[in-house]
Amino acid sequence: MHGRTNDLAYRVALHRIPRLDPVRFQLLKTVFGSLEGAWRADHGALCAAGLDATTAQVVVRERAAIDPLAELERLARAGVQALVPGDGRYPARLEEIASAPPVLYVRGSWGPEDNSSVAIVGTRRATAYGRQAAGEFARELTANRVTVVSGLARGIDTVAHRAALDAGGRTAAVIANGLDTVYSPENARLSDEIAERGALLTDYPLGTKPRAEYSPRRNRIMLHVSLGTLVIEGDHTSGAMITARFAVEQGREVFVVPDSIFSPQSRGPHALLRDGATPVASAAEVLEALNLTMLGAQLDFGRALPPTNPEEQALLRAVSREPRHVDEVARSSGLAAATVSATLTLLELKGLVRDLVGMQHVRVREDPAEYDAVSERGGQRP
Repeated sequence: MHGRTNDLAYRVALHRIPRLDPVRFQLLKTVFGSLEGAWRADHGALCAAGLDATTAQVVVRERAAIDPLAELERLARAGVQALVPGDGRYPARLEEIASAPPVLYVRGSWGPEDNSSVAIVGTRRATAYGRQAAGEFARELTANRVTVVSGLARGIDTVAHRAALDAGGRTAAVIANGLDTVYSPENARLSDEIAERGALLTDYPLGTKPRAEYSPRRNRIMLHVSLGTLVIEGDHTSGAMITARFAVEQGREVFVVPDSIFSPQSRGPHALLRDGATPVASAAEVLEALNLTMLGAQLDFGRALPPTNPEEQALLRAVSREPRHVDEVARSSGLAAATVSATLTLLELKGLVRDLVGMQHVRVREDPAEYDAVSERGGQRP
């Protein structure tokens, strides 16, 4: 092994030893001059370098079963890249912190375009309102060439990733386990799609199984690769709230989608608002706060293909921004059930209506005809 391959192989090999955190990693490189030197040091030399006796013993024991070159080959077979600080591919903002992970493992690709990214976090037990909000924010952010970052968990995370992909944008998932393991089995296909059109990121080596205590490290990476964090629903003790509170402590931008004061899932967001987080009602407000409005062609928020016949117009009037059951929509519109079902499908394809769980539907876009008419009247609705 020579040059960068040499350094990377020993770095990846040492990274498999759990007790070597970023601080100890840097200590070894500084004292021995290279990670190969640290890898070959005996117990006494490791202690003399500043490791405690227990950690030095663990290093000597664990490395006996690790082949550095084989570790690189293992990553290659899994389609995983190992990014390290200073190699030009490592996320720039993450590299700036004092305890940046010595190795960041990636499936897919993390590129310069992903430096304009926003994290969307929230509860696993998302309400219809939360799912709708997560989807709309993710779509509008990706339409402005912003990468949506989340944690691939159930609920808000899944909705945000899926909406970004469906909108043709980029999304990155930061996970708390090895990239050869999927935490939520139902998200196996989604994780593959993210790897194809975005990035899966972790600082845990291959073979690491998910554990609850790993989440804080994952949340820290999610926070530091993003320009800001958007919170959508969550109780006081949820992982999303832990991430957001850490962001507040670090002086990072935290945005909150307000919710009903009667909803249990609003307790965490409302506490963040009391602590100084910024309430937002649209992705445009997030973009403006982060100075991302000049990234490229702006999304014309709220526009979609117009209704083209009386049935579509009648149904669009019957569907509101609050979820309504299909039976209620049918009664309000006065149309036959078969017509309602077929027409709702067409309106969804046009981007005007979204089908939620439990046969609930919401209006997610303004009718362009209404929108244009409002503009002609100087911004006054009838």
